[in-house]
Amino acid sequence: MLKICSALAVLFVSFSFAQVGTDSIMLDPQKQLNSAQRILSGNYGSEVTVGAYGEMLYNQPEGDNGEIDVQRLVLLLGYRFTDKVQFFTEIEFEHVEEVFVEQAFVNYNVANNVNLRGGLMLVPMGIINEYHEPTTFNGVERPAMDNAIVPTTWRELGVGVSGRLNDVSLGYQVYVFNGFKSTEADGEGGVSGFLQGSSGLRGGRQKGIKSTVDSPTLSAKIDYYGIPGLRLGLSGYFGKTQAADDVEEINGANIGISMIGLDARYAYRRFTARGQFIHASLSDTGPYNSITGRDLGSALQGFYVEGGYNLLPTVKKQKLFAFVRYERFDTHADTEGSLQRNETYDRTDVTTGLSYHIAPGVVVKGDYQFRSNLLEGTEGVKNRLNLGIGVWF
Repeated sequence: MLKICSALAVLFVSFSFAQVGTDSIMLDPQKQLNSAQRILSGNYGSEVTVGAYGEMLYNQPEGDNGEIDVQRLVLLLGYRFTDKVQFFTEIEFEHVEEVFVEQAFVNYNVANNVNLRGGLMLVPMGIINEYHEPTTFNGVERPAMDNAIVPTTWRELGVGVSGRLNDVSLGYQVYVFNGFKSTEADGEGGVSGFLQGSSGLRGGRQKGIKSTVDSPTLSAKIDYYGIPGLRLGLSGYFGKTQAADDVEEINGANIGISMIGLDARYAYRRFTARGQFIHASLSDTGPYNSITGRDLGSALQGFYVEGGYNLLPTVKKQKLFAFVRYERFDTHADTEGSLQRNETYDRTDVTTGLSYHIAPGVVVKGDYQFRSNLLEGTEGVKNRLNLGIGVWF
């Protein structure tokens, strides 16, 4: 018992001295880091590095009971094998009852600004999928467009390369991943589908859980940071879905995916802005819907624009951002064959509120969302008040 206690004490001391320095929202998007980047860049002084982030939220739809929830608590761990080889993992507890491994990969720095990576990684599409820590974005909830189309948090198993070309102010990422799971046998002689009109590709995320693999997919992103205060991103994802062995030869079991994303972040003094556009073109959705009974669209599209202003003087460490975000997205931007567009999938959300960063790594948020679709009065799009507390260290 004494040996066990001593070992735990040593481990605790190691963690205490290996924590990454805290920060709140980084005004300059060119210097903003996500959890993996902070852990990997901050653990050269110690073998083990630890961090965490979490969100506690309250949602109050008009006319309904409110919901209060520990939405997520995430443990971040890094280990340095050598100065060039490191491991990072992100272990997430959702709603106090579900446990997921959100990231787990080895990073090998083979040369200046060239890193080889392999494992469970985030797909670099848009902004929020890679930068989803609660102190890095305005709004209690992540943008709805990211959840419906990107879809956040999207991670899969793969290998690839990342780095920077500082001479031309470019960052790059190129990965080969396993893809979304599309279909499997339903046990009654039919075919079950994981993709559908209301949530697009979201239900097909395999998340590294006994993932089925048939054909690889290609994911790439380029970031440009050559203009002070501005960061521009261009993302692409191309390939086919993965079907279970017992149905993969059936026409419509797999669909093709071509997704393009554009994003921008800007900061000048107390003003910040960001925007994003995503378009996904899906092929063979007609046969897929025929064998599964689903209503998957042949195109998903959306965008948002957001502006924020820090109401406190820049000399103060605390920040109080007032912001407004407009987003429009449609998971039935186009349909194939006889499938009719469902206008309830054409959504518009306007979110306005405050983000109060009371200390580095601690934010208190409040906002109100005006939510609608093309068929006013339908269920599921009620206006909503949101309150939340977020931490990241």
